[in-house]
Amino acid sequence: MLTILLYLIVMALVGGMIFLAASAVFGRSEELPPLPPGTTAAVLPAEGVTSADVDALRFQQVLRGYKASEVDWALHRLGMEIDSLRAQLEARSDAAPEVEGQEAAAVSGSEAAAVSERPEDV
Repeated sequence: MLTILLYLIVMALVGGMIFLAASAVFGRSEELPPLPPGTTAAVLPAEGVTSADVDALRFQQVLRGYKASEVDWALHRLGMEIDSLRAQLEARSDAAPEVEGQEAAAVSGSEAAAVSERPEDV
C-alpha cells in the first residue's frame, strides 16, 4: 500500500514539473500580452459614436458580473437614443441655412422698401 502511495506522489510531482516546464516554454498561448489591471478591451471612437458602435461593444465576463442580456439591452437602447439625437441635430443644422437665407431675403427686401419710400432729393 505504501508503494502505491509513493508511486502516486512521484507521478504527481513529475506531472507538475512537466506542466511548469511546458508553461515556461510555451506561455499562456496568448497572441497579445495581457491587459493592464483596470483597463478593458471595449473600444469606442473618440467622436461620432453611433448605435452600431454601441451595439458592437463587448465586455469581459466575470464570475459575478452583470447579466449579458441586460447589458446588451441597455447598450441597444443607448445606441437608439444616440441615433435619434444625431437625427435631430442634423435636422436642425439642415434647417438653419434655410432660416438664414429667409432672414437675408427679408432684410434685403426691407432695405429695398426703405429706399423706395425715401423722398428724392431734387
